[in-house]
Amino acid sequence: MKPPGYAIAAYVSAMIGLVTLSAVNFFTEASKSFETAVFNIGKSWMPGAGGIGPYSGKETLALCAWLFSWFILHFFFAKHLKNEKTWMIVFLIGVGFATTLLWPPVIDWLRHS
Repeated sequence: MKPPGYAIAAYVSAMIGLVTLSAVNFFTEASKSFETAVFNIGKSWMPGAGGIGPYSGKETLALCAWLFSWFILHFFFAKHLKNEKTWMIVFLIGVGFATTLLWPPVIDWLRHS
């Protein structure tokens, strides 16, 4: 009998949170209107968000993506986990993608294009 996939759910949901943070950061660098919208998300609930700017919204969106995906995947992988190795590869690819989006040469390329 295989153990439930709770650990895989935690890994994959963390990866989803990282990819969300990276994507939101990437798009805030590309668009001032998107940056303002992200800032308004953080400002809507976080006291003192004006001091840290759009970072509050970036973290809020990443946190929501992580928690929501963990909640869903926790129950899904408890019964439907077939291949742990495949999901670990997905996790590693996702973390690599998220890291690439946050890498300064990629952000600098975006600013200059």
